Amino acid sequence: MADTQQQVAIVGCGIIGRTHAKTIAERPDAIVTALVDGDAAAREALQAQLVELGQPEPKVFDDLTAALNGSDVSLVAICTPSGTHAALAEQALNEKKHVVIEKPLDVDLIRARRLGAAATRAGSHGVLSSVISQHRFDAGSAVVKQAIDAGRFGQLTSSVATVAWWRSDEYYASAGWRGTWAQDGGGALMNQGVHTVDLMLWFMGRPVSIQAQALRAAHHAIEVEDTVVATITFENGAVGTLHATTAAFPGGRTRVSVHGTQGGAEVEDDRLRRLNVDGSNDDQPVDAGEPGGHKAQYDDILTAIANNTPPAITVQDAIDALATVRAVYIASTLQRPVKFVDVLEGRYDDVDVSRGIGLPPN
Repeated sequence: MADTQQQVAIVGCGIIGRTHAKTIAERPDAIVTALVDGDAAAREALQAQLVELGQPEPKVFDDLTAALNGSDVSLVAICTPSGTHAALAEQALNEKKHVVIEKPLDVDLIRARRLGAAATRAGSHGVLSSVISQHRFDAGSAVVKQAIDAGRFGQLTSSVATVAWWRSDEYYASAGWRGTWAQDGGGALMNQGVHTVDLMLWFMGRPVSIQAQALRAAHHAIEVEDTVVATITFENGAVGTLHATTAAFPGGRTRVSVHGTQGGAEVEDDRLRRLNVDGSNDDQPVDAGEPGGHKAQYDDILTAIANNTPPAITVQDAIDALATVRAVYIASTLQRPVKFVDVLEGRYDDVDVSRGIGLPPN
């Protein structure tokens, strides 16, 4: 066993926990040694799956406190329902464990800010924290970002982001936390669209002002929205539209396009589909490569731990994405534009955004 091999505790053994476990099982520089889940069947199923993959049998625990007590765990992967992320991550950081948090960072911006402060404190002691945003590691997205940073699109003028998916009523009924404000933190935008929000911010920069409309168009039994449209102005002077829905039967595509005075690009379903640069009418070759997925982000995280350098995706990046999502909900609730910085800094923390998710007009 390599001296630098990270011993990983996975907290939450559902679908996304299994994704993390499989990703780690394929690596020489990390090993899953602990599984944490209050559901014994879930943790034991993942334990068996890891053994089938040729991994040593990890220990299983009901809670994170028990998993960390006297253990050699060095990295904690938070894969629980969204509303529990920040508290668990803060607990791990306080125990001087590196942390990787599945998206979103949390559903509550107050908890997210507190976690940001904890991450900063831990970072001063060499403890790393990162948040999954694997689509920044997709080869096509990286090409677009490089072109933007090199000025090859000229002045950025606009961006369009859309997540047009379908989720059935059965999907929302399949787990008690789905479609709730307390644990899901929102609907189509927070759960399905947060990666696309993050990509838009990565490409376009920090928002200035946001206005929006969110509603339950098809799934009336849930608390949160299944459809939302927002318009955003950015610090660079560009504007953007953001659309997310889980009411688009049978399910469509995810796209982020960027437009400028000298070119632009379109990423669709994690692949670069169009690229024009430097004022040329000719489309550039766009076979940028495969999406990076969790593997690419774990490459970044484990390299950062080994080298004691910052990861590509920080907790602050995730706070910005969460604040953008909350700004959309606040703008829908208040039915007026809101300033991003006001949301980020807590001036709207007392707004009950559940009031802002309406039913479609008759």
